[in-house]
Amino acid sequence: MTITLTKAPFRADHVGSLLRPDNLHQARKDFKEGTISQIQLREVETKEIKRIVNKQIEVGLQAVTDGEFRRRFWHTDFLEHLNGLEGYVPETGYIFDGIETEKYNVRNTGKISFNPDHPFVKDFIEFKDIVGDRAIPKQTIPSPNQLFEKGIHNSEIYSDIEEYADDIIKAYQDALQAFYDAGVRYLQLDDVYIAGLSSDNFQLVEDGYSREQLIELALRIINEVLENKPEDLVVTTHLCRGNYQSTWAFEGSYAQIAPTLLAKEKVDGFFLEYDDDRSGSFEPLKHIPKDGPQVVLGVFTSKNGELEDKEAIKARIKDASQYVALEQLCISPQCGFASTHHGNKLTEEQQWEKLKYIVDVAKEIWE
Repeated sequence: MTITLTKAPFRADHVGSLLRPDNLHQARKDFKEGTISQIQLREVETKEIKRIVNKQIEVGLQAVTDGEFRRRFWHTDFLEHLNGLEGYVPETGYIFDGIETEKYNVRNTGKISFNPDHPFVKDFIEFKDIVGDRAIPKQTIPSPNQLFEKGIHNSEIYSDIEEYADDIIKAYQDALQAFYDAGVRYLQLDDVYIAGLSSDNFQLVEDGYSREQLIELALRIINEVLENKPEDLVVTTHLCRGNYQSTWAFEGSYAQIAPTLLAKEKVDGFFLEYDDDRSGSFEPLKHIPKDGPQVVLGVFTSKNGELEDKEAIKARIKDASQYVALEQLCISPQCGFASTHHGNKLTEEQQWEKLKYIVDVAKEIWE
């Protein structure tokens, strides 16, 4: 068998989610109210996915996503379809920069395993057919470590946190294989939890575990998930500090996790948030192994439509190259444009302008 390696992540890349158009918002509302069927909702989703695939290719992106148009939230739609988890409405949402998010989460209700009929697999097969050979179809899913967020783990089902971790690892190993069999060759793990471990104002939830022990556990989980991944499956991790209607959840540099996670996580690339002062300096990048994972610097913001100063971006890339070689760097927005169905506070036109701008800046830097 001939293996063709995907050269992802790309010099100009993006995290994944895109602003939902008004007709998709309306279709979801109509479906919820019972005036259209699931089939009719899916038809609207598919039509809009075809449109935004074309737009991503038009602006020059080499990797394209479905915009997460079949999801409401970046993480819960995937997690609630694993065995042993369910979606529910909690009493409160998360607090993002003083704003409470929409109330929805997942919780552990039984032993965790991968559901072979997971809808995301079917969704990808359809998405891959839409993309064809015009670009690389990128699949995004929440990291396994998201299941260590507050309120999810049920200690009555898993009294031993290591047993909980082992079942999560096996579920994700099976998930990666299922996606690979469906044709995925570029997969991204979105991880707010790991980024949170580097923030002093992030609440630790596992009793008896220090921050350092949780960092080590998070590393074990990712590396064991990737232990037997196919050689031609590119896997990246996106470390995010929260992205909800242009607000954020916490701040702090990557310094506390860098010596362990950035140095030893066996992924092919890191998408890192560097769009404002909350992210700290580039110094933690010194822990990235030479000739190791690609580092996608999120030096553009998805939280507003203003285009960053080109020369300032180039200066920042030069600064980062003190710690990671230029050939090991890429650029992108720090996060998606719509981590939830609500979307960030910019227009779709501004979204496309920003993505094209990133492509153009990347060409100036690397070509």
